[in-house]
Amino acid sequence: MFNDLFVFSRLVSFLDRSKFNRIVQKYSGDRYVKHFTCWNQLLALMFGQLSNCDELRALIVAFDAHRSKCYHLSAGRHVTRSNLAKANENRGFRIFEDFAYYMIELARKKRAKKIFGFRGYVYAFDSTTIDLCLEFFEWAKFRSTKGGVKIHTLLDVETQVPSFLLITEAKMNDVKAMDFIPYETSSYYVFDRAYNDFERLPRIDSMGCFFVVRAKTNMLFEFAESKENLADNILKDCKITLTGPKTKKLYDKPLRIVECYDAEDKRMFTYLTNSNKISASRVAELYKNRWLVELFFKWLKQHLTIKKIWGTSENVVKIQIHVAIITYCLVAIVHHDMKLNRSLYEILQILGISLTDKAPLQELLTVKNPEKRKSRG
Repeated sequence: MFNDLFVFSRLVSFLDRSKFNRIVQKYSGDRYVKHFTCWNQLLALMFGQLSNCDELRALIVAFDAHRSKCYHLSAGRHVTRSNLAKANENRGFRIFEDFAYYMIELARKKRAKKIFGFRGYVYAFDSTTIDLCLEFFEWAKFRSTKGGVKIHTLLDVETQVPSFLLITEAKMNDVKAMDFIPYETSSYYVFDRAYNDFERLPRIDSMGCFFVVRAKTNMLFEFAESKENLADNILKDCKITLTGPKTKKLYDKPLRIVECYDAEDKRMFTYLTNSNKISASRVAELYKNRWLVELFFKWLKQHLTIKKIWGTSENVVKIQIHVAIITYCLVAIVHHDMKLNRSLYEILQILGISLTDKAPLQELLTVKNPEKRKSRG
């Protein structure tokens, strides 16, 4: 019987339905529902994410084409445009947000690594904007003729899984999102220059954690102490004190400044950190890993469906984004549990064209000749 399961049904088996049902019960999501449950809604939306449907109509066309398989795809027989649209509008996004955080926690636990050897974690924080048509998304006004939302993301660099998400209007300043970050003692937080805010960086220091951030070119400071015998690519490693009229009051402790030449990009970078425990080369390495959060955003936008929204309300937008995160975590969990030698991108490509096939996942997703693939780069 198990051999007759569709690929999508095999993927669904990696989800904890009991946990999802408890969340649904918490929010009374299935109250007065006879047929199209929250579970059916979740799986229908995940099918749309994996098959990269760019609009609700395309998703329903796909289900209509496989109408005889809907029950066995675990999405139920009642996936219609009206059912799905009403569910997205009326069922609170908190159900999918809570399950997304459960999947995040599970994926991080399974993929846990200590690449850097720190006692805490290494996080990269940044945001990406999803453009929306102001004519249909009036609540998300960004500019005079443009709408949008921002996804502020704290990415666990070592597992490449997000640990925290904040969805806001696009007009919100990025630095304000720092106020919502759940800081953890002994962890490192890597930021781009836009987050170099001396009103908020002291909070990180006071909580016993560390930051690495690009320095601004107009920063006023004076040198307090300089290290010698630096690595070849390190131009400067010094302790400094801020001297700006405002910044010296906001951050009155010594900071460390590291200047590094990146031979690959052929440019110099200047970093600020409150950590004296790691080498200057490790500071540069931590910042270089910040690009993983950019790759995460690129992965979401190119290979899942968040640029095209299947509705117009704020609730629909948040449901779709959280289901995209659930789908990302599911692929990451499958990648770990099955010990696959493919990238997450390759796995998603294969799944996207195989959801209604009956091939075993191991056979479908395993590289037949890894040595040959490795030689091709």
